[in-house]
Formats: sequence, C-alpha cells, structure tokens
Amino acid sequence: MTAAPADFARARSEFLSIDTPRVEDGAAIWRIARDSEVLDLNSSYSYLLWCRDFAATSVVARDENGDPIAFVTGYIRPDRPETLVVWQVAVDQAHRGKGLAATLLDALTTRVASDQGLASVETTITPDNAASDRLFTSFAQRHDVPLEREVLFDGALFPDGTHLPEVLYRIGPF
Repeated sequence: MTAAPADFARARSEFLSIDTPRVEDGAAIWRIARDSEVLDLNSSYSYLLWCRDFAATSVVARDENGDPIAFVTGYIRPDRPETLVVWQVAVDQAHRGKGLAATLLDALTTRVASDQGLASVETTITPDNAASDRLFTSFAQRHDVPLEREVLFDGALFPDGTHLPEVLYRIGPF
C-alpha cells in the first residue's frame, strides 16, 4: 500500500512537509482540533501526551515556517497489532479543500505498514460528519480495499445524552 508519488509531490507544493509530531506541536494540534468545530475536543494535555506517546502512529503537515497546519492521530489496537485506529483528522481552515487530509492519511498508513505491518484501518465517525465519511470512503477506494460500517457505540451510551452514535469504519484487509 503506497500513496502515489504525484500525490506527495502535489501536497509538498502546498506546504513544506509531512512529519512526525513532536511534543512542542501539541498546542498547535489542540488549536486545530478546537477550531475544526467538528471534532470532540480533548484536553490540551492529551494532545501533548499524544505527540509524545503516539508520535509513531501520527503525522502532521507543516507550513513553510515549520508550524503544524494539519494532523492525523492514531494508535495501534492492543488486541489487534496490525490494526491502525485513526483517532482524529483535522486541517487548519486556511488549508482545507486541497486534499491534505487524504495525503496525510496515505502517508501515515504507508509509514505504519512499512514500520510494523498493517492489515486494516479503523476509525469511528458520527453519521453527520460527511467530510470524514468522504475521506475514509475515498481512502478505501484509492487502495482498492473493502470498507465495512457498523455502529460501535450507540448514542445512548454517552453520559451527556447529546452524542450521536459512533459508526465504526473498518477498512481492509490490505
């Protein structure tokens, strides 16, 4: 599984680089998540930990100044070590609509596949998140792998009572 070289070349012309997140990126990643107005915002502390503990399964895009402009966070499922769970994907408002999220997702899955093997990708998406649905549906199509959807957590399970169900997207096998 690899992203097309032309995809990376196009993406590099729009921003400086795709990189592994560093702890110093945690605050910027938190702001990008907050400003997305779509993601469930975790504490700023959790983004610092994410950049420290899950850097190998996460990526950031950096602008010409080296500042994060987009990210994908993920982790390996403990009970399925060849499954990458994508936790969050966000692109700064000024850089949306350029295919950056797809480029980052391809870069991350290529790196994880190379480093430790990858059989599948999972993520959860609420039914009203059309952008994420498009991102992961097109990912499966680009890589010519199956995509299955099923409700993972019903909305009634969330204690605040206002959460929509989380639908599990299982992509693969690769």
